[in-house]
Amino acid sequence: MKGARRPELRVPALEPYRGGGLEPDGDYDGVELRELDLAGQDGGGARFMDCAVTGCVLDGTRLRHARFLDSVLSGLRGVGTDLAEATLRDVELVDARLGGAQFYGAVLERVVVRGGKIDYLNLRQARLRDVVFEGCVLVEPDFGGARLERVEFVDCVLKSADFTAATLSDVDLRGAVELGLAGGVDRLSGAVISPAQLLDLAPVLAVQLGIRVEG
Repeated sequence: MKGARRPELRVPALEPYRGGGLEPDGDYDGVELRELDLAGQDGGGARFMDCAVTGCVLDGTRLRHARFLDSVLSGLRGVGTDLAEATLRDVELVDARLGGAQFYGAVLERVVVRGGKIDYLNLRQARLRDVVFEGCVLVEPDFGGARLERVEFVDCVLKSADFTAATLSDVDLRGAVELGLAGGVDRLSGAVISPAQLLDLAPVLAVQLGIRVEG
């Protein structure tokens, strides 16, 4: 089992962002966007390099195809944030409170998701490499058709996770304090779980294998 490589962030001294909001294909370099209401704005295709996005509201914010590089995203909150086909590389996502965030087709590489709660996270067809979910709560995350390589779940809660048609390689689930599967139990080849988790998943595995369990 190969462990995930964590991001090595060296965010420089940042300038406060003075702009009025996001712009499609905008270029944000070395700035901090702090406590801004970005609800409903369109930052599709934008590039965030050596940035901090702190305490911003992202209800319905469109960030499709955006790129976040060597950046820290903390205290974000919003519903329906669209990050489809976005790229996150060497990024920390800290204490996010998101619902229905769309990351389908996204690329996450050397990313740490620490703390917070994300409901109905859509990671369908996404590619995750060297990603760590740490101390967070994921409610009904959808990894359908995603590729996960060197992904760790540490002290986090996974409720009704769906791995249907996903491909897993060096995925460590042993650190999940709660592990519930809604689908894709047959795709866990390439993952490692603990003996206690195996017992918890026994009913799901029995159904998958067509085994009847009777007293």
